[in-house]
Amino acid sequence: MMTLTKNEKKMFSKDKSKNRITGGDYLSLGLYAFMGLGMEVLYAYLLEPVLYGVSMQEFSAMQTIFHWILTCVTWGAFLYVLIKKSGEKYQFPLLEKGKTVRAWQWALCAVLVFMAFLLDYMDWGGFKVYLEWRGKGTLLFLFQYLYYAFETGLFLLIIVFGQKACEVWFGRPAFPYGGVICGMTWGLAHIFTKDLLTGMLGLALGFAMGSVYLLVGRDLRKAYGVLFLMFVL
Repeated sequence: MMTLTKNEKKMFSKDKSKNRITGGDYLSLGLYAFMGLGMEVLYAYLLEPVLYGVSMQEFSAMQTIFHWILTCVTWGAFLYVLIKKSGEKYQFPLLEKGKTVRAWQWALCAVLVFMAFLLDYMDWGGFKVYLEWRGKGTLLFLFQYLYYAFETGLFLLIIVFGQKACEVWFGRPAFPYGGVICGMTWGLAHIFTKDLLTGMLGLALGFAMGSVYLLVGRDLRKAYGVLFLMFVL
C-alpha cells in the first residue's frame, strides 16, 4: 500500500482546503443575482436614454416594452448561469424537489401573501393588478408582468444563496437569513431610488419572502409561485 510523506500530506491537505466550498462562495452567487437586477439601472439610466434621446420617464410604449424585453433577456441569462453554476461547481442543485409541505405551512404562506397584498392595496389605494392593467392597457400590462416574473426569480436566488451562506457560517437553519439579506439589498436600493418608507417596507417584505422559502421546504418551484403572488398582488 502506498503511503504519503509528510510533505505530500500537507500538499494534499492544502489542495483539499482550496476546493472546500465556503459561505462566501454561496454569498457571491447571491451578489451576482443582485448585480443582475442592477443591470436594469444601467439600461434605464445610461444606455437607453442615449439611444432614445429621452429619459426613462418619457419612454414611449414601444420603448418601454423594448426596455422590459432587454431586461428580461439579461435576467434570464443570469438565472440560467447561476442555477447551472450552483449545481455544477458548488454541488448545490436548486431544482430538486424539496420536503413535503404541511397544511399549516401553506396556511402561513397564505397569511404572508395576504399581508403583502394589504400593503400594496394601501400603497396603491386599490387592487394593484387592476390599477396597473387600467393604467397601462393590456399590452404594456402583459409585458410588465413578464418582467415581474423574471424579477421574482432573481430575488428568489438572492434569498436561496444568502440563506445557504449564513447557514454555513452560523448554523440555525430555521432562521430566514436569506430574507434578511434580500430585504437589505432590496431595501437599500429602494431607499436610494425612492424613499425611506419604501426601503423599510422592502426590508420587511424581504424577510417575509425568506420565511416563505423555508416554509415550502426550500423547494424552488413552490417558493417561486408564492413569491410571484407576493410581488404582483
